[in-house]
Amino acid sequence: MKLTTKNLALCAVLTALALGLSTLENLFPVSLLVPLPGVKLGLANIVTVFALYQLGAVPALVILVARCLLGSLFAGNASALLFSLMGGIGAMLVMIALRRVRGLSVYGVSIAGAAAHNIGQIGAAMIVLGGTAVLGYLPVLLGVSLLTGTLTGFVASLLFRAMKNIHFNR
Repeated sequence: MKLTTKNLALCAVLTALALGLSTLENLFPVSLLVPLPGVKLGLANIVTVFALYQLGAVPALVILVARCLLGSLFAGNASALLFSLMGGIGAMLVMIALRRVRGLSVYGVSIAGAAAHNIGQIGAAMIVLGGTAVLGYLPVLLGVSLLTGTLTGFVASLLFRAMKNIHFNR
C-alpha cells in the first residue's frame, strides 16, 4: 500500500474505530456472562482482520500497534501494554502467515489469530510473574478463542460482503 493521504486517513480512521470498539468493550462486564479472568470478546480485532484482508499486512500491523499504544495510554494502564502487544503482534504474525493458505477462510485465520493472541498473553503473564504457573490456564483460553475467533471471523465476513463493491487502494 502506497503511503498517500487517503491511505493514511483510512488507517487513522480504522485505528480510531478499533480504539472505540476496545473502549466500548471495556464498558460491558463480560465477566458476568463468562466468569473467567482475562476473557474478552476482542471486538477491536474485527478491525485488525478487516485491515489485514483489505489493506495488507503492514497497514494492519501499524493499526494494531497504534491501537495497543494509544489504548494503554488512554486507559492509563502501562502494564497492560506488554500483554496487548505480545498478544496482538503474535496474532497478527499468525494471521499474516495463514491468510494466503488455500482453503482456509477468514474464520480459520481469525480463530488461529485469537489462539495466538491468548498464547502471547500467557507469555506476557509468564514474564510478569516470573514463572510457568499460568500455563495451566492456557487450555481454557484456547477454548474461549474458538468462540471469540469465530465471532470475529463472522463479523469480518459480514463486513466483506457489505463492502464488496468498495475497493481500497493497496
